[in-house]
Amino acid sequence: MIEELIPKVKQMIIDSLRIDGMSPDEIETDAPLFGEGLGLDSIDALQLVVAMEKEFGVVVPDAATGSTVFASVRSMAGYIAEHRK
Repeated sequence: MIEELIPKVKQMIIDSLRIDGMSPDEIETDAPLFGEGLGLDSIDALQLVVAMEKEFGVVVPDAATGSTVFASVRSMAGYIAEHRK
C-alpha cells in the first residue's frame, strides 16, 4: 500500500507546491522534505496539509504530528495509508 502511494505523494507535492520542471522521480523517497532535503518551509507544510486533506481525506491534527508525517515522502505515504478514509 505504501509503495503504491509513494508516486502519488510525490506528484501531489509537485502539484500543490507548483514545483516547475521537477518530475516525481527526482524526489528522493527517504530524503528529508525540510532543511537540506527538498528544502521546504512552513508555508509549504501548510500547503501539503491542505493537499493531503483534499486528495486523500487525511487530516494532520497538529504541528507535532506534522513534523513526523512530513519527515519524508515515505512517512507521508505511511501516514496516508494508516489514516485514509
